[in-house]
Amino acid sequence: MTGDQIFQLFAYLLPSVVVGAIAFYFFRMHTNNEEGRRRFLLHKDSQQNTLPIRLQAYERMALFLERIAIPSLVVRVAPKSANKNDYENLLIKTIENEFEHNLSQQIYLSDECWNIIKAAKSATIQMIRKAAMSETDSANKLREDVLNETMDKQSPSATALAFVKREIGGLW
Repeated sequence: MTGDQIFQLFAYLLPSVVVGAIAFYFFRMHTNNEEGRRRFLLHKDSQQNTLPIRLQAYERMALFLERIAIPSLVVRVAPKSANKNDYENLLIKTIENEFEHNLSQQIYLSDECWNIIKAAKSATIQMIRKAAMSETDSANKLREDVLNETMDKQSPSATALAFVKREIGGLW
């Protein structure tokens, strides 16, 4: 082959390679766009299906936090005897039962939100235990002490509920 023939071959081959490369580039771009579009539509469909379930989980956790708030708890759970230890155990058992009833909701919440809810539950139990360590002698006196403990500061439930509300606001 002479140099002239090689040049002619190259002149014929170059446009074919350029057209092939451009076609490959556009085909690749098209398939990437289609994949992105399918992923977006799938995500949109799953959002439509999961959003009501997630909102229901947040609602249930808000209800849980309201139910374990000290003022609500001591009004709803009356002492069954005059023994303060029995009442302390009853309050804590009520909180634990409420929590166990809503345990499955954690799969719809963020890890941070779930951890804050668990911390609120633990802090509420600690407040009850702290009030029970005082010199109270009856369940009704313990009830008053627990309420007085929360009068001065924001309850753990209120703090957690504020976080839940902020997180729900982020869903929109």
